[in-house]
Amino acid sequence: MVDLEFMCKMTFEDLTGDISAERMDSVAKALEEVLSSALPQGCITVGVYEAAKSLNVDPDNVVLCVLATDDEDVKDVALQIHFTLIQAFCCENDINILRVNNTHRLAEILGGGKQGGEPLDLHCVLVTSPHSSTWKDPALSKVNRFCRESRCMDQWVPFINLPER
Repeated sequence: MVDLEFMCKMTFEDLTGDISAERMDSVAKALEEVLSSALPQGCITVGVYEAAKSLNVDPDNVVLCVLATDDEDVKDVALQIHFTLIQAFCCENDINILRVNNTHRLAEILGGGKQGGEPLDLHCVLVTSPHSSTWKDPALSKVNRFCRESRCMDQWVPFINLPER
């Protein structure tokens, strides 16, 4: 268990060494593992509208929210408003949030990003906990730890670069 009180009292010098490119790559790989393992278990909700419905029905079951954009999405005001509302809801309900920059890579991780020939809305992806058991995934623990550490540095929605493969 991570001692959050100690972590939040760390100095800037202690923290800046931790957020290296190597660490970001490690968290990006952990995120890929989380998504890849959650997908066959049916623990992925894809799409801004579908995510909002899921958050409304059972927010306690959501273990991670991933918000994804590409360069062209930055100018989409409606999408940014949706993101703001989802982020606020997740913060209020203690749901970890990550922003990623590569919807194409996210589509690859999630099996192509198409359902019935139609492209999926990959701007918001929720990872939920399986109903059958408590999910003890080391990759999820790593991502959650990164989110907690980022919050201690007043970065409430950390950004991860999903590298191309």
